Amino acid sequence: MGTGVSVVWFKRDLRIADHAALTAASAAGTVLPLVIVEPEYWSLPDVSHRQYAFLAGCIEDLAAAIVAAGGRLLVCVGPAVEVLEALRRRLGGFALWSHEETGNRWTHARDRAVRRWARAQGVAWTELRQFGVIRGPALDRDRWAAHWDRMMAAPSLPQPRGIAWAALPEGLAAGGVPAAAALHLAPDGLRHGQAPGRAAALETLGSFLASRGEDYTRAMSSPVSGEAACSRLSPYLAYGCVSIREAAQAAWRRQREVPAASRWGAALRSFIARLHWHCHFIQKLEAEPEAEWRPFARIYEGMRPPADPARLAAWAEGRTGYPFIDAAMRYLAAHGWINFRMRAMLMSFASHDLFLPWQESGLVLARLFTDYEPGIHWPQCQMQSGETGINTVRVYSPVKQGFDQDPAGRFIRLHVPELAAVAGALVHEPWRLDAAERARLCPEYPARIVIHEEAARAAKAALFARRQLAEAQREADAVQGRHGSRRGRARQQRDTRSRAAPGQLVLDLDGVAVAPDVETMKVTRTGLGDGVGVTKRRP
Repeated sequence: MGTGVSVVWFKRDLRIADHAALTAASAAGTVLPLVIVEPEYWSLPDVSHRQYAFLAGCIEDLAAAIVAAGGRLLVCVGPAVEVLEALRRRLGGFALWSHEETGNRWTHARDRAVRRWARAQGVAWTELRQFGVIRGPALDRDRWAAHWDRMMAAPSLPQPRGIAWAALPEGLAAGGVPAAAALHLAPDGLRHGQAPGRAAALETLGSFLASRGEDYTRAMSSPVSGEAACSRLSPYLAYGCVSIREAAQAAWRRQREVPAASRWGAALRSFIARLHWHCHFIQKLEAEPEAEWRPFARIYEGMRPPADPARLAAWAEGRTGYPFIDAAMRYLAAHGWINFRMRAMLMSFASHDLFLPWQESGLVLARLFTDYEPGIHWPQCQMQSGETGINTVRVYSPVKQGFDQDPAGRFIRLHVPELAAVAGALVHEPWRLDAAERARLCPEYPARIVIHEEAARAAKAALFARRQLAEAQREADAVQGRHGSRRGRARQQRDTRSRAAPGQLVLDLDGVAVAPDVETMKVTRTGLGDGVGVTKRRP
């Protein structure tokens, strides 16, 4: 083999259709497809067995697709620089191709190390975009949305034909995808995970657009109806089994088939908007990698003390004494997925009711999400915790959310069996049972870890104490300039903020409408309004 080999490094892009790096490499010469399993990555605190099991299935599916196309996938285990250097020694030189990756702090550092190695060894590494995310000085937030639209509208790249596949180099081709146990990953309670791979991704996309998605706009908020009505594409997008462009174009094709004023029309508009937000949030981490551990608005650093281990564990294990919170957390642990409204509620409860730092509660959720996407996850953790400086402070009432999303309490009784004997509406508020009833009906269910109204009021007061400072206003303007949405109302709200007096909270919803059942922070120049910590009880 000579220097004409193009090594295509598959990372979180495990497909061979609409794959810019593979398409370009196959036009340049002989292709050697490569996956690197990095043990150090799988020892990090934000990764888990469920994620690796899904990834391993996706790698095996990719390997089968490459075999069907006439090639073989090289799977190597070890640090990326060491694997690539071993390849260089055997091949005598090659060109390296991959997609750009917006990952966590570790992958960011690994890619910097690979760039240093490539420069030192004279290896040309070409990274191409796969999301609507712009890297480096080319980023212009004012034109970002239009750029996203153009990229998604560009023709999807077909699977390259007639690829000249390279033979696997001797001495590196013996191993396959290592078992999770070899990476010291223990099973973590996942019982109902989604099937990995591209075939499953395309079937999931097809069933959503053909039938499941018609009631998407209304049904997405409940964990009961959302299980089927949500697209369920998130793990496939996270690991690149299907490209976001393929999803967007399939949705646009379906959009042309349905009346705009129908339920399908509304559902598809909402779905396409969420594909846009997918890249919008990843763009934030791409532009500011430290957002994984530092708030966008630095004024909030240190506001929340280190996590109380007992509180963190109770929340993580679904033992808070709030039935709907506990049911949602236990469902997530068993399924590796839960709908967005519940993710926001869980993070809000951890951040406001328990006043846990989002960096620590965020790690718990990251491990539980099979579809963990750092660029979405960490900005969302900040947003739900009120530390972006520009977004509405959302404090979800766990009781009202339960009544709204699970009015009969079936979801609670299924996932919190300690409450199965509690009849009627009291399943949402077991603390209203008298002592004798509680001892008879649900003796093993814990008491409330906090009183929501009191805890929410204290959290909002702490946030407002910082938001009313002139420095907070200056930071909000800066964060909006770096990361804020430029579409529609968000632009108008940004302009409004520029006219606000210091201490007045003007809200940028970042393209996301606040539902009326969320307690938001009502702020005036003199203090908190009357919307603090109110739990509306259903008859």
